[in-house]
Amino acid sequence: MRYLSTRGDATPRQFCDILLEGLAPDGGLYLPAHYPQISAARLAALRQTYAREGYAALAFEILSLYIDDIPADDLRAICAKTYTAEVFGSPAIVPVRPLEGVLHIEALSNGPTLAFKDMAMQLLGHLFEYELARRGEQLNILGATSGDTGSAAEYAMRGKKGVRVFMTSPHGRMSPFQQAQMFSLQDENIHNIAIEGVFDDCQDIVKAVSNDLEFKRRYKIGTVNSINWARLLAQVVYYFAGYFQATSSEGEKVSFTVPSGNFGNICAGHVARMMGLPIAKLVVATNENDVLDEFFRTGIYRVRGSSDTHETSSPSMDISKASNFERFVFDLLGHDAAAGAATRALFGDALARQGFFDLSADPRFQDAASRYGFASGKSTHADRLATIQDCWQRLGQMIDTHTADGVQVARAHLGTEPMVVLETALPIKFAATIEEALGRAPERPPQFNGIEDLPKRVQVMPADAQQVKDYIARHCA
Repeated sequence: MRYLSTRGDATPRQFCDILLEGLAPDGGLYLPAHYPQISAARLAALRQTYAREGYAALAFEILSLYIDDIPADDLRAICAKTYTAEVFGSPAIVPVRPLEGVLHIEALSNGPTLAFKDMAMQLLGHLFEYELARRGEQLNILGATSGDTGSAAEYAMRGKKGVRVFMTSPHGRMSPFQQAQMFSLQDENIHNIAIEGVFDDCQDIVKAVSNDLEFKRRYKIGTVNSINWARLLAQVVYYFAGYFQATSSEGEKVSFTVPSGNFGNICAGHVARMMGLPIAKLVVATNENDVLDEFFRTGIYRVRGSSDTHETSSPSMDISKASNFERFVFDLLGHDAAAGAATRALFGDALARQGFFDLSADPRFQDAASRYGFASGKSTHADRLATIQDCWQRLGQMIDTHTADGVQVARAHLGTEPMVVLETALPIKFAATIEEALGRAPERPPQFNGIEDLPKRVQVMPADAQQVKDYIARHCA
C-alpha cells in the first residue's frame, strides 16, 4: 500500500513513513492510494473472526489491508497488546447496546481516559514505540486537543521510550475533569501547553510547526491528532465491530450518527463505507459550532474565527476548522492528481484568501448524499439537556453531552435499519452539565477520585507558533 497527499504530492510512501510524519510536506493529509474492497464473502469471514477471536483479531485483519511494512506477526502482537479487556473494560471492547427502537449506542469510552480517543491512541502508542525502536530514533509529538485527544495521547505515550509529547489546549475551555486528567500527569516526557485562544488556534499552531519543514526534521516532530492517518485508520475498525453487533447477516445495512467537530471520527466511517461496509447513512451531529452541518446542507464550507467559535456544553466539538474534512473533499473531487490540485486550491488558497469555499453548484456535491451517504444536523444546549433528561428518566441510560448531541440528531434521521450513535465520552467528563440536566452527579470511576485536586503541570502561552517552537527546542536540548 502506498500513500499520497490530499494536495497532490504523490511521492511513494509506506505506512511507517507517514506514521511518524503527520502532515505531508505540501501541507496536505495522507490517504491511501486506493481503498481496499471488502466483498460480501470477506465481510462474512470478518464477522466470524470477530465472533470467534475478538476485537484484536478484527483490528489486525482491517489494519493489515493498509499496513504491509510491519511483519504480520508483529502487527498481530501489537493489536493483541492494545485491545484487551483489562484496558477497555470488557471482552467486546466496543459493546453496542439498545437505546430505543432501532436506535443503539456503541460504547467507545471505556478506555483509560473515558473517551473514544483511547481506541486509536492506545494503538498509536504501541506503533510509535515499535517503529522508533526499529529505527533507533526518537519522536517529539506535537498535538492539539479540545478536550479528549490530549489526555488519551498522554496516557498512551507516558513512559514510552523515545517519545515526548507537547500537547496544546485552549486555556480555560475544557471541563475541569478534562484539564485535571492532562495537567495532573507528572511524567517527564509529557508537556502541557495551554494556549490563550480556542482549539482552532491550537490546531493552527500544530499545522504551522508541521509546515516548517526544517524545524520539523531537526526536532523529529510527529502528530497524534487525527491528521495522522494511523489514528484515523484505527478508528475504522470499530465501524466494522458496530456493524457486526447491530446486524446478523451481510445483507443488512446500518446507519451511524457521529458527534463531530474535526471530522476525524466520522471520516473513519467514510473510509469504512468506501471499503464496502454496508452503511446506509453517515449522520454528522454538530453542536452550535455548525460548520460541518452548514456544508452538508448548503455546499458552503465557511470557517469561523476565534471570536465566532462558541463555548458550549459539548466542548470537545467547539471547533470551526475541521481538519479531516479535507480528506473527504479530496475523495469528493475524485481521489486523483486533479483532485489534489483542486483540494490545494480550496484549502490552501480559497480559505486563506476569503475564509470559505462554495461547492454548491458542483454536481459532485449535489449527489454527495447518495454517493457517500452523508446527512447532518445541529444540536443546542437546550437540546442537550432535554436529551440527557429523556435518556435517563425514560430510558434509564445516562449519556454525556456529546453523545446527547448524537442522539438528538440521530432521531431526526431514523429509517428502518439500525441507527448506531457513537458514544464519545462518559458523563463524568462533563459533570456540571449532567448535574444541570438531572440534578445529580454522574458516577465517577474510583481511579479518578480527587483528580481535580492533584498538582497541575502546565505552561500558559499566547497563540504564537514561534513561542511553542522555542518551548519545544528548550525541552529537547
